[in-house]
Amino acid sequence: MTKSAHYLLKGFAIWCVIILAESLHGTARELWLKPLVGDFRSRQITFFTGMVLILAVALLFVRWLRAANRQQLLQIGCLWMALTLAVEFALGLFVFGYSWERMWADYNLREGGLMGLGLLWLLFVPLLATRLRGVMATKRAAAAL
Repeated sequence: MTKSAHYLLKGFAIWCVIILAESLHGTARELWLKPLVGDFRSRQITFFTGMVLILAVALLFVRWLRAANRQQLLQIGCLWMALTLAVEFALGLFVFGYSWERMWADYNLREGGLMGLGLLWLLFVPLLATRLRGVMATKRAAAAL
């Protein structure tokens, strides 16, 4: 692997942290929120807290990522989307035994499913975190010196 592609390996490592955090988040949802408000409503509520959690992880690690430009940040977002979709469906179908109907319901906006929006969030959150942290501006300023 070329030195310039190390950002993808770092992106994968950050995604692993995101998945760990989201797994703990989902466990907390199942144990404490789901009994209070039901399955579907608890998934909707934790969708938004999950977005904040993902942004927090991205903000924490974005400087370490050292992506050089917007294209690399979007590639990382694509990587995060693809990995998340693969893990989501693999776990749902093969570990938890959910039906295809149950899995797709999470992506159907007309029925209140928000996961499609979550995938878009994953696509753009590396870029958003970079902008919020001002990482690229800092890199440009350092390169100008």
